[in-house]
Amino acid sequence: MDLTQALLGEHGVFYAQFDQLEKTASSGTLAGVQAQAGLIAVALLGHASLEDDLLFTALEPHLGTQGGPLAVMRMEHIEIEGAFQRIARANDLEEASGLVREVLQTLRDHFAKEEQVLFPMAAQVLGPGRLVEMGGRWADARKVSIGRQ
Repeated sequence: MDLTQALLGEHGVFYAQFDQLEKTASSGTLAGVQAQAGLIAVALLGHASLEDDLLFTALEPHLGTQGGPLAVMRMEHIEIEGAFQRIARANDLEEASGLVREVLQTLRDHFAKEEQVLFPMAAQVLGPGRLVEMGGRWADARKVSIGRQ
């Protein structure tokens, strides 16, 4: 499996979690919203770390680090982490719900940029062989056995 396909699979799981967090934010409790947001935040940190360590680092020689898509993606990772920290510190459900709406919009936009721009760019620049090798490194990091005996 190539790395972009693995990351897309993770996005699919996150989209379902985002939908559930939206429902909780509109009809749940502050503690419930914060607990669910905290679980998503931890998973997103791992996802972002693998993107950065595997994909972004491999793309740096081709796209650079100053400005451009990689700088934007990294900045958004930091922004998203900060938003989840603000949700954890929210004092009431209304505040937390507003923050949830904002961070979920940011996340959906961020994922769309990766899926529509960055991942196709990676396929073109890095090629299928490199992406499959990196997919193996993703599987090792995730402790997943894919096509291995």
